[in-house]
Amino acid sequence: MRLVLYNICYGIGVANRKNLALHGARYLLGNQKNVLKIADFIADLKADVIGLVEVDSGSLRARKINQAKVIADQLGHYTAYECKYGKQSINQYLPILRNQSNAFLATDTIHGERFHYFDDGVKRLIIELEMEHYAIFLVHLSLQFKQRQMQLKSLYELIKTVEKPVIVAGDMNTFAGARELTLFKEATGLRSANKHNQPSFPSWQPKLELDFVLYQDGIEISNFEIPHTLLSDHLPLVCDFSIR
Repeated sequence: MRLVLYNICYGIGVANRKNLALHGARYLLGNQKNVLKIADFIADLKADVIGLVEVDSGSLRARKINQAKVIADQLGHYTAYECKYGKQSINQYLPILRNQSNAFLATDTIHGERFHYFDDGVKRLIIELEMEHYAIFLVHLSLQFKQRQMQLKSLYELIKTVEKPVIVAGDMNTFAGARELTLFKEATGLRSANKHNQPSFPSWQPKLELDFVLYQDGIEISNFEIPHTLLSDHLPLVCDFSIR
C-alpha cells in the first residue's frame, strides 16, 4: 500500500520572491490552476491513502469548490474532511478560515471514521480512520512548542486505546527538530519512516523536517521518498508499507 502525506497550503502555490504581495493576495484570492496541478500530481502517485493538510473545503477563495473532493473525485477515492479548528473556536464562524481543513482520501473500505480535537492550540483537529488491519491518524500540530507537547500527550492517550497497528501522519511543526518527538515516539512505540531525516520545508530549499509518517510494529515500510515539486511550500512524503 502507498501513503502520501502532503501539506498543499490551500493550493495557492509557492512564494514568488519577486512579488510577495501577489503571493499574499493568493491567500485570499486562491489559485485554481495550481489546485488542478496538485490533483494531477497526486493522481500520478497512485496512492491508496492520502493525508492532505491545509486543504480548502469550499471557501470563496476556492470559488466554493471543495479541494478534497476535487482530488478525491479525480482518483475515485473516498474522502473524510473537517475544519481544523476546534468546535468552539471563533474561526469556525469566520469566512475562509471556517473552510481551512485537513482531509483523508482512501481507496480501501473504511471501518470507522472519527474526528477528535485537542484541548490546546488553535489547530485542533485529529482525523482517525480505522482500516481493516490498521488505524491511521492525521494531525497538524501547533506553531507553539508548549502547545505541541500538550497535543502530543493527548494524541498518545488516543493511540494507546487502539488495538490495531497505528500510523500517525501530519505536519508536526517541529521547528526544534525531530528530537521534539522523542518522548512521544518512545511512549507510543512509533518510529519514523524517514530514517535519514530528510527535510520537507520549504519546498524550494528544504531545511526543516516538519512533516512525518510514524508507524508501529506490525507495519513494514518498503520505500520512503520525498519527491521534489513546487506546487506547495511543503514537499510531499510518499511511503510504501505493508501489514504483517
